[in-house]
Amino acid sequence: MTDAENTKPELPANVRVRFCPSPTGTPHVGMIRTALFNWAEARATGGKLVFRIEDTDAARDSEESYNQILESLRWLGIDWDEGIDVGGPHGPYRQSERTAIYKDVAAKLLEAGYAYESFSTPEEIKERNLAAGRPAEFGYDGYDRNLTEEQKAAFRAEGRKPALRIRMPDEDIAFDDLIRGTIEFKAGSVPDYVIVRPNGDPLYTLTNPVDDAMMEINVVLRGEDLLSSTPRQIVLYRYLEELGIAKTTPLFGHMPYVMGQGNKKLSKRDPESNLFNHRDAGFIREGLLNYLALLGWSIAPDRDVFSMDEMIAKFDVRDVKANPARFDLDKAISINAEHIRMLEPADFLKRSVPYLHRDGVVSADNWDALTAREQEILTAAAPLVQPRVRLLGEVAGMVGSLLSTEEYIEPADDARKQLKESAGEVLDAAIAALEGVDEADWKTDNLHETLNKALVEDGGYKPRLAFGPVRVAMSGRRVSPPLFESMEIVGKPISIARLKGLREHL
Repeated sequence: MTDAENTKPELPANVRVRFCPSPTGTPHVGMIRTALFNWAEARATGGKLVFRIEDTDAARDSEESYNQILESLRWLGIDWDEGIDVGGPHGPYRQSERTAIYKDVAAKLLEAGYAYESFSTPEEIKERNLAAGRPAEFGYDGYDRNLTEEQKAAFRAEGRKPALRIRMPDEDIAFDDLIRGTIEFKAGSVPDYVIVRPNGDPLYTLTNPVDDAMMEINVVLRGEDLLSSTPRQIVLYRYLEELGIAKTTPLFGHMPYVMGQGNKKLSKRDPESNLFNHRDAGFIREGLLNYLALLGWSIAPDRDVFSMDEMIAKFDVRDVKANPARFDLDKAISINAEHIRMLEPADFLKRSVPYLHRDGVVSADNWDALTAREQEILTAAAPLVQPRVRLLGEVAGMVGSLLSTEEYIEPADDARKQLKESAGEVLDAAIAALEGVDEADWKTDNLHETLNKALVEDGGYKPRLAFGPVRVAMSGRRVSPPLFESMEIVGKPISIARLKGLREHL
């Protein structure tokens, strides 16, 4: 494979792209990045996105994975114009329901001489390579290309069943990649390849191009790992055009690898790859999609945060960079925090409730089912918490103490370590000062003024030493919502009780 020159073609007038995952595991960020870029290209050009499922691998495919793919796209708001659950003129959209189509196309390829029967076993191919002085794993040598009918009959008499292979032309194969420019594969570098197994099962090498042809896909955006198969598909498209099955050969764009830790390609087995891990941690769709868009593309220099509407307005797959992109979890979380801050407070609370319920902080998993007290406290807490959390999974830790009616909260280890020898004296002074505050005056500003006078001005404590023990008593945490606002929300009786509770447990 060589890069001949940096030539990127024009896009067709009516772009038709597709997303066609195999249901073989939990959705991963590389898969979703592919879906996102196809979706963005369709929306940016006013084209169509076709969503189909490639489920012909019975040993690995699962209905659970299929449902997870649907769930992930719906959660992220990636919609499609034709395909699964939507329908369209080119169905069915699951390969497992298209077996008769592939059988028919394979027969036509064989009849036209574009494909041929191959009886060689893997062991025989290796033996011939070794005998010819080639490495055993060199690949198929074209042995069956010109078998006579007598030879074929002899193999059948042995009980052998043939695979079908595509006859690759003896010529260079070049194409203009939308991301990488002109790419050329030298003659002989791609051997004749199998499209149908001896048992009659069609392979991806047949089903994928046939589906693209029949669904009139004219732009194929896919991962760099599939680049080596592109000359095979281009040749098959030529044959499909000759047979009247394909209208045209699509343009190809191969998106860069997503790299993980240690300069390695991000694997499905890496925790950072699992889309649902990120959802469980509390990523919101706007934040995660924004970050995934940055894995190979940018909206503008020195700008990382943008909406999907802004992405659509600017996206052109030809601007995607060919260099590998690195998945940086810290940056992803930082971008997610920006999007959380942009939510309307009511939307922030609505999205937070399922996480709060999961973590045992509220009584129900949706806003409308919460008690009036829970709704009141969360509404008051939203402006305190929303600017301080990076993930929705962090909200429970921030509001748990506000919702709790416990009169003593056991401090976390890192919070207890911050308590100095003066903590007892500070708590005694704080309790004495606050007990004199009327409940009607139990307001943020008055509480701040009261404690500042008692502990800093009169007590002589530095603010960190003065307010640290009070914060730990109120929340049990080293990091919490603003102290005085929290005390107002919790109210006087519980606030005083918590201060006394910590004092007793020092």
